[in-house]
Amino acid sequence: IRHDHRSGHGRRIQPASVADKVIANPSGSIGWHGLSAQTMFLKGLLDKVGVEMQVFRVGTYKSAVEPYIATEMSPANREQTQAFIGSIWQQILNEVSESRKISVDSLNALASRNMDLQPAELYLNTGLADTLMYKDEVLAYLKQLTDCKEDEKLNTLSLEDMVNVKRNVPKDKSGNVIAVYYAYGEIDGDESADGEGINSEKVIKDLRKLREDESVKAVVLRVNSPGGSAYGSEQIWREVSLLKQEKPVIVSMGDYAASGGYYISCAADWIVAEPTTLTGSIGIFGLVPNAEGLLKDKLGLNFDVVKTNELADLGDLTRPFNEEEKALMQGMVNKGYELFTKRCADGRKMNIEDIKKIAEGRVWTGEMAKDLKLVDELGGLDEAVEVAASHAKIERYTLVSYPEKEDFLTSLLNTRPSRYISSRMQENFGEYYNGLRFVKNLKDADRLQARMPFDVVIK
Repeated sequence: IRHDHRSGHGRRIQPASVADKVIANPSGSIGWHGLSAQTMFLKGLLDKVGVEMQVFRVGTYKSAVEPYIATEMSPANREQTQAFIGSIWQQILNEVSESRKISVDSLNALASRNMDLQPAELYLNTGLADTLMYKDEVLAYLKQLTDCKEDEKLNTLSLEDMVNVKRNVPKDKSGNVIAVYYAYGEIDGDESADGEGINSEKVIKDLRKLREDESVKAVVLRVNSPGGSAYGSEQIWREVSLLKQEKPVIVSMGDYAASGGYYISCAADWIVAEPTTLTGSIGIFGLVPNAEGLLKDKLGLNFDVVKTNELADLGDLTRPFNEEEKALMQGMVNKGYELFTKRCADGRKMNIEDIKKIAEGRVWTGEMAKDLKLVDELGGLDEAVEVAASHAKIERYTLVSYPEKEDFLTSLLNTRPSRYISSRMQENFGEYYNGLRFVKNLKDADRLQARMPFDVVIK
């Protein structure tokens, strides 16, 4: 692996460290400086434009609403964030220590020096890299390894190229299929710029087809979601429960399967998580903006209303909630939380009081979640497939991925102008895009949300 980034995130060295040889550019750097987690707070901006966020939540750690009502992390949020980035960092330290044969203490000391800004020669002295080479020297070295003549062209593929290589998986004669269903993105939120998103109606239809397909002997649900609509999460939970009655359902968690992402996972027969997966965040919140300060005080707009019933205009953005409306909304949130925790308790075969002790919206890493019995084992997609085969009692099978990918022409024809605009916004706003997009879609979002603290950026 060749490493010549001018600067890098603390986690870049982790995948590189398992290579047979790590090559650094003589004028480059290796990103090794520990982890930091940053949250963007929007309250100051909302105050300036005259918008108040009316918040209804359950859970000490349900901090997804904090960016709208505070200017810094609450003590509870700071505690949970410190805990999960500490767990992730320890996992990185252990893995790099094993692959590079450097003690954990030494790696921590190097991170404290911020190796991004150290001379490349130090990477050799400390063992972070094996040698220093410029790109032309790397190409010459690779030609030697592959018995390629000096004047011949070296055929190479980038990671992006490899992603597009179709796997040639022969059809197993047994007729057994293990389906891997990918559930990526927000649940019933506006699709992200890259088209990712979990549409509950579509997922339900897809899972129903897998349930009715007799050739499918087991389903691996690959979840990579921060959550979203509480209603949509419940509908997917229902379909996963029905699917489980017909064939084994194994969940494989990706970067995160939190809040609604955990909601749709908890009914599975078995849950496999990566040690660094962010999961849990079992909690519910409601977020309704009151734009009276913007519309009336700043823009001079006045609104009057005629209604047949007292609460007919509940949730109107032009005025704040009254006390009766607040009580109704909080009651709805409380009921949603009770249902969420019951689903988790039933799925994990735990007492609901034990679930509530580790719920309250708190985020855990996969490693922590295993100790808390929220997941069954640590591993990746391959381990989940092995578990699925074991539960289905089959040895020979064909892996089939769902949902099927659209071909280029269909994808092009289905591209909406809004998605194009979103992609340009994401390109310009970068890591701040998700928070701004959530504000943009807030008016049309479901009132109850099961989401993790979505705007945490780990560097």
